[in-house]
Amino acid sequence: MKPEISFKEFSKLDIRVATVVAARDHPNADKLLLLQINIGDEERQIVAGIRGHYEPEDLVGTQLIVVVNLAEAVLRGEESRGMLLAVADGDNVVLVRPERECAPGAGVE
Repeated sequence: MKPEISFKEFSKLDIRVATVVAARDHPNADKLLLLQINIGDEERQIVAGIRGHYEPEDLVGTQLIVVVNLAEAVLRGEESRGMLLAVADGDNVVLVRPERECAPGAGVE
């Protein structure tokens, strides 16, 4: 397990529902996908290590749970402005998704 954090530290995370509007393979990495997401008031790109587990065309229109206030990073030459939440279960990767459709940008409480 990772070190314990306080509720105050946890509450700094801005976790929201995002709708995938476009997805494609990362041109410079075998395990990464580039996802264009809508988080309500804006669209942005995230880089996700889910290639080989999900096909880009199958993700378009689906909803994910994303940490949106993570510091921007450049991964293999591509900007990433957030991080999706997923479960690593052995060799499988399973995306964390809302149970039913929600408004893009809805906050996770």
